[in-house]
Amino acid sequence: MKTDSFKLRHIGPSKKDLDSMLQTIKADSIDQLVYETVPDDILLKEPLNLDAAMSEQEYSAHIQKLSAKNKVFKTYIGLGYHEACLPAVIQRNILENPGWYTAYTPYQAEIAQGRLEALLNYQTMICDLTGMELANASLLDESTAAAEAMTMLLAVRSRDQKKNDVKKFFVSEEILPQTLSLLKTRAIPLGIELVIGDHQKFDFSSDFYGAILQYPGKSGQVYDYADFVSKAHDTDIKVAVAADILSLVSLKSPGSFDADVVVGTTQRFGIPLGYGGPHAAYFATREQYKRNIPGRIIGVTQDMNGNRALRMALQTREQHIKRDKATSNICTAQVLLAVMAGMYAVYHGSEGLRYIAKKVNNTTSELSKQLEKLGFKQLNDSYFDTIRISADASKVKEIAEVNEVNFYYPDTKTISISLNEATTIVDLNNIISIFAKVAGKETIEIKEISEVTNIGKDLTRNTDFLTNEVFNTYHSETELMRYIKKLERKDLSLNHSMIPLGSCTMKLNAASEMLPLSDPQWGNIHPFVPIDQAEGYQEILKKLEDQLTEITGFAATSLQPNSGAQGEFAGLMVIRAYHESRGDQHRNICLIPSSAHGTNPASAVMAGMKVVVTKATEEGNIDVEDLREKALKYKDNLAALMVTYPSTHGVYESAIREITKIIHDNGGQVYMDGANMNAQVGLTNPGAIGADVCHLNLHKTFAIPHGGGGPGVGPICVAKQLVPFLPGNPIIPTGGSDGITAISAAPWGSALACLISYGYITMLGTKGLKEATEYAILNANYIKQRLDGHYDVLYTGERGRAAHEMIIDCRPFKANGIEVTDIAKRLMDYGFHAPTVSFPVAGTIMIEPTESESKAELDRFCDALISIRQEIAKASADNPNNVMKNAPHTLAMLTADKWDLPYTREQAAYPLSYISENKFWPSVRRVDDAYGDRNLICTCAPIEEYMEAEA
Repeated sequence: MKTDSFKLRHIGPSKKDLDSMLQTIKADSIDQLVYETVPDDILLKEPLNLDAAMSEQEYSAHIQKLSAKNKVFKTYIGLGYHEACLPAVIQRNILENPGWYTAYTPYQAEIAQGRLEALLNYQTMICDLTGMELANASLLDESTAAAEAMTMLLAVRSRDQKKNDVKKFFVSEEILPQTLSLLKTRAIPLGIELVIGDHQKFDFSSDFYGAILQYPGKSGQVYDYADFVSKAHDTDIKVAVAADILSLVSLKSPGSFDADVVVGTTQRFGIPLGYGGPHAAYFATREQYKRNIPGRIIGVTQDMNGNRALRMALQTREQHIKRDKATSNICTAQVLLAVMAGMYAVYHGSEGLRYIAKKVNNTTSELSKQLEKLGFKQLNDSYFDTIRISADASKVKEIAEVNEVNFYYPDTKTISISLNEATTIVDLNNIISIFAKVAGKETIEIKEISEVTNIGKDLTRNTDFLTNEVFNTYHSETELMRYIKKLERKDLSLNHSMIPLGSCTMKLNAASEMLPLSDPQWGNIHPFVPIDQAEGYQEILKKLEDQLTEITGFAATSLQPNSGAQGEFAGLMVIRAYHESRGDQHRNICLIPSSAHGTNPASAVMAGMKVVVTKATEEGNIDVEDLREKALKYKDNLAALMVTYPSTHGVYESAIREITKIIHDNGGQVYMDGANMNAQVGLTNPGAIGADVCHLNLHKTFAIPHGGGGPGVGPICVAKQLVPFLPGNPIIPTGGSDGITAISAAPWGSALACLISYGYITMLGTKGLKEATEYAILNANYIKQRLDGHYDVLYTGERGRAAHEMIIDCRPFKANGIEVTDIAKRLMDYGFHAPTVSFPVAGTIMIEPTESESKAELDRFCDALISIRQEIAKASADNPNNVMKNAPHTLAMLTADKWDLPYTREQAAYPLSYISENKFWPSVRRVDDAYGDRNLICTCAPIEEYMEAEA
């Protein structure tokens, strides 16, 4: 055994298991399995051209050497990004803890009560600080949240506004530059007309449906927006406010001056800068918009016993169901980061946050006072953490950078300085000395910071926040550590057992890939620092782009999209820009197979395209003749085809090259959804199948952890003709020569998370990446064979093989009174998370084992499903009081004095012998979703309010 081989640590089955597994699936070799699974005409003829694999030890030294190339200056650029202090207890117990970062999106609420509670805390924190009634469980970044606000307000226009096609949206010139760029990206395809100007001179015309303000403004000035909002509402204009979360501790809340939506980022609450992300954005609004709010909301409901339980509320709003009627394509959130930010508030409480905010504001006021003593004019009269100094920017910059300090220079005569929680008196004196040198004067040294504020009385917050018990209990490290552990124990994650979710690829997130995330040399870099201060990042990001370009067979890559859904949108916008560059503005038809992910049609509509659905055959493949017919019908206006490969049905369709040729022959471009790219790497690629652009889920194929529902990264890789249109950034030049405007706030999206995928590819190398794909196919076909005779697989390839995942048909069990949901809940009693339920076919489960799972774990999972099949056979539609319908079974049930169920406690809790060795207990019984939607409670409401809702 090569102990220095990362490949052997990442891939689950051992060499000694290989022969046994091949014998089970009736294949002589892996090569034979691949031949019987993947169409020969798309197999790569040459291996990937990547560097040789590094060992974990070599990679550790390599990444450390690269980190030293980053220059960690004291940075006061601001613009929505600030150095923050991550409490060590949160770093060690959440960020570095696989019990938190390997969990999946909480679709199965009964085994996700821990992170659901953490997210409920987060939502409560956001509602309290913003003064709004409802908040979601986080979005991708502040700029995308602002864009979601703009489109949500478009969707909730009055009847008259819709009738008159009112589509003007006012944007304050104080908005952050990256947000403005992203608003432009989203506005163009929807026909929204952005009007940018001074909010103090706005005429409140009835031609506008909405407006967005920055609070405080990008200049740092704090404006009183109460009069603006009042006048806007008089004209039926709804107002969104992008607000700095820490400033809301000191400033009156946007809710108090009647804002309709409040958005921002929680990065300041203990999250590393990470060269731009990942960070959890927040989105808060009025309860009347609960059916329109983008993303996910965590709500309170009850379980079968009437006990309080949590789950994702209002799930029918998700794009998977609304498809092309969706107003957002948001599929993931930033759960891990939202959990951390929420715990930051739990740890500090309202008094701790007041202390931090007051310290920041007092420090800023002190700096302003001392710089004015040196003869500099300070331009802001009301501010929280940002001042503007009138001076020669080039002279200040030269001296500042010698002293390893970054300021923001909006023009040649202005310096903007944004202070933060980490700013000390030593830092303050260093800033003062820089300006003293500029002025040619003796510096002023301060010994203490006086308690002076420049926030006017009319703008000062005078309402309480974070009054709930959870924010007033866990202020010692011991208490918070135990609280985090208490929640962790309620969640099933990869450190407990396999999570066999089809289409979601819950593979190993190796510790060696994750360790660099805790290094401040990576964590403490602002996304808008000069490029030469981020040489380590630049080297890695460029290398990762090249690696992904090679893997996909394309010409270039953009890492900017910070989720898979954003990658879809970005890819379609690049296609749109390509057509427009050729004078083909009329090309707006997007063909999408009926089996596609729900995000596909939602993304197409967001990109201004009209969706035409193509049929599937009985075998689950794309109906090529129907596709050909529709491509010919719409050939003059055909923009794109969106196709997932292998298909969502778990099959490598042999007609894929014919399909892509049909689209090209009729003037369209082919977008490949990269959700199943982990079944292509090293064997085939989007270039080989004839695609023009694809997005990649780095949180699936390339090992970034799901984090309970985020972070995600969704870069796009493109063919040569699309390279000029890759997305740019308004502050740091990036993207193509004719690039579209921004897709996410930061130039390289969630750059910190990209380190993980770089490590994954670098340590596996050409051979390891290919073997990972081969073993993913092997593991799936092993499960398929072991379940043969117990369950029917709905779709297979032409030679009877599954790809890397398969769909199991559970519809026949209705005769026994058993639904697919019952199987999902019963699997919890066996210690497993359910596979993907009822997607893409209702009444089925989609199983994907990944290459990371060992034969022993695959066998345990198969044994569980076979045992459940025997339980189904004993069930009767006439008698729902059975072990399947009552699942999952909690510890409270099993230890209660009373047991009146028609099966034993042992059958309920330990149906197979292995379970007793490592029993995972669901913390609640089956949750009641309908009850929770009827009684929507999405904050940590006092128990009295919950009881009133029940009544």
